[in-house]
Amino acid sequence: MLLEIKNLHVHFKGMRGTTEALKNMNLKVSQGEIVGIVGESGSGKSITALSILGLLEENAMIAQGEILYNGLNLLQLEKQELQALRGKEIGMVFQEPMTALQPTMKIGKQLYNVIKKHRKLSKQEAKEAVIQALKEVHIDNPELVANKYPFELSGGMRQRVVIALAMAAPPNLLIADEPTTALDVTIQYEIINLIKELNDKRGTSVLFITHDLGVVANICEKIIVMYAGEVVESGNTQEVLQQPRHPYTKSLLQALPDSVEPDEPLQAIEGEPPNLLNRPTGCAFSDRCKQVMDICRVEHPELKESGVGHQVSCWLEKVTV
Repeated sequence: MLLEIKNLHVHFKGMRGTTEALKNMNLKVSQGEIVGIVGESGSGKSITALSILGLLEENAMIAQGEILYNGLNLLQLEKQELQALRGKEIGMVFQEPMTALQPTMKIGKQLYNVIKKHRKLSKQEAKEAVIQALKEVHIDNPELVANKYPFELSGGMRQRVVIALAMAAPPNLLIADEPTTALDVTIQYEIINLIKELNDKRGTSVLFITHDLGVVANICEKIIVMYAGEVVESGNTQEVLQQPRHPYTKSLLQALPDSVEPDEPLQAIEGEPPNLLNRPTGCAFSDRCKQVMDICRVEHPELKESGVGHQVSCWLEKVTV
């Protein structure tokens, strides 16, 4: 197993108390596999990614759990040891490329610095690798682009550059955090295909984080659905999307444009996610669930098998099985 997160709990300490941002997070990513994490904003998707890389804010605390990369517990590494893995073993594509790139440094220089840090190449070989890295993400006129600053490029072009930076080492694991956000549909499709191509070509494993179930259907083999910092459903992508078991997953699918007729309104999920400063005793989705039962409000459902390779955390599922 390339990456395995076991029973991870992440808390944030603040002026008003402690926020339980992740609760009992578990996931597995095998070599060459693309696994998707989906959920609303604030569901814990990005916190999971930042926990893997050791990039959480100073007020964050790993209360419990393990993050194993090739059997090595990343939470037990010294700061310098973890830094050595970033970029070289684990690459990251951030959701906002403009903040991920150094605005006062040319694209070629940024790529050159990453390549020189992680690969034993001469100065000339590193320069050639810069051009090759830009070619691999299908950037036309790479020599010209290498001589530009980030603000001179379009959003889609900047995202390609960020992917080139993340893959420059190249890493065994690529974490893509909302890589298609704020891009138009055509560019989204190109970025998705680019990540799939790099996965096929290099065998790079991908942890793909998104709020868009349509994107997940196009790229991921497995899916993890998160709500309020917890995994509420997981399994094979096609099975989860075609036979969702958790009311939250069903609600996400019903909110997709393809789920309604052209003249019908989208089915919004009513209500708001819970305040994680005061996490509900029972199911975190109970206040928004149309199928809520008494037990849902008082007792928390554990994530259990519901078919081969399909897991769900829902009292309704346990009652009906």
